[in-house]
Amino acid sequence: MPAVIVVGTQWGDEGKGKATDQLGSEVDLVVKFNGGNNAGHTVVIDGEKYALHLLPAGILSEGVTPIIGNGVVVDLEVLFQEMEDLESRGRDVSHLRISSNAHIIPPYNRLMDRVTEKFLGKRQLGTTGRGIGPSYADKMNRIGIRIQDLFDPSILRQKVEGALANKNHLLVKVFNKRAVDVDEVTNELLSYADRVRPMVVDSSLLVNEALDEGKTVLFEAGQATMLDIDHGTYPFVTSSSATAGGACTGAGVGPTRIDSVVGVSKAYTTRVGEGPFPTELFGDEGDELRERGGEFGVTTGRPRRTGWFDGVVSRYAARVNGLTDLVITKLDVLTGYDQIPVCVAYDVDGERVEEMPMTQSDFHHAKPIYEYLPGWTEDITQVRKFEDLPENAQSYIRRIEQISGVRVSVIGVGPGREAAIVCHELTGK
Repeated sequence: MPAVIVVGTQWGDEGKGKATDQLGSEVDLVVKFNGGNNAGHTVVIDGEKYALHLLPAGILSEGVTPIIGNGVVVDLEVLFQEMEDLESRGRDVSHLRISSNAHIIPPYNRLMDRVTEKFLGKRQLGTTGRGIGPSYADKMNRIGIRIQDLFDPSILRQKVEGALANKNHLLVKVFNKRAVDVDEVTNELLSYADRVRPMVVDSSLLVNEALDEGKTVLFEAGQATMLDIDHGTYPFVTSSSATAGGACTGAGVGPTRIDSVVGVSKAYTTRVGEGPFPTELFGDEGDELRERGGEFGVTTGRPRRTGWFDGVVSRYAARVNGLTDLVITKLDVLTGYDQIPVCVAYDVDGERVEEMPMTQSDFHHAKPIYEYLPGWTEDITQVRKFEDLPENAQSYIRRIEQISGVRVSVIGVGPGREAAIVCHELTGK
């Protein structure tokens, strides 16, 4: 009954899609439990690149049932566009299942996201403008629209009307925008009903029954630990629970069913959007690492901010997620550096701090304390065994294990599905 959670341990873009995809060939169900199309997973199969935004990475693995869980917010236009794109490339998507309790991103929330972010001016959060935050806010305010509402036109119209009662006042009187028409939105959402109906399930029941039958279930997180609404660098975070605890609420399973929690981390660190980033590199140094790693957002195309590996963040992620394993991606990107800095602690106003600062202000003031490890020059992209890595690359991985307190089970040495060193099996099979 292996139930495995895969989470990002940094600010996203760690390579969770690749890790999930690699595990996908060994599992029966892959459940996306949070987020929406505000993040992207890039998976490379036989040299062909697939950019996924809303769909679970497991959709590319044969024999796997991919599920969009109740904790996800779904943009129906994006959903069907992604499905059509994959079908046009010869991929079967008919096995996708969607929770009836998953919330929908209505078109007016995309508008609200953009105008609100613009209104914030210098205090912008750096959202993707895809309606994620407003849709989660509607969910908590109990004016959200769920997948199941598509099948009752009367209820759907009432809910759209209720949601727009306040939003239209804001749009017209505060943001100087045109009011959104209730019937126009209702009809647009209803146009998807027949297409989505065959996919809709009680996902909690489906997942728990699979576990009862001894099947292996992989829970896939969108975003990452440092973007978690509770445990991330608030307010520069996403609007959902991107840590391991979110898998239980976002998929409808109890915590006693989880067997392992796999954290995914780059061999260095990146983030997109605003907010603190202690190990961030600037100027030529930051540009070099960005170009080496191809660090541009899958969803937005925005250049990612780059920095060295942050051991304080790694320890924190291990603690709040209860990590059992680490997957380190993009180790090959560090090839060619004479020495590689690793942040082992922070200097906060003259005091050495080895754990995540408790307050936002302290984290903003944190300066990295580095340990410098020797680099390597050998090409490692074809290496498939840990002992075949250059000695300094092995030492780098062992130091990450010591700093984080978690064993490194998989090491990514290239973008392809096959470009990985497996030190420990993640499913326990």
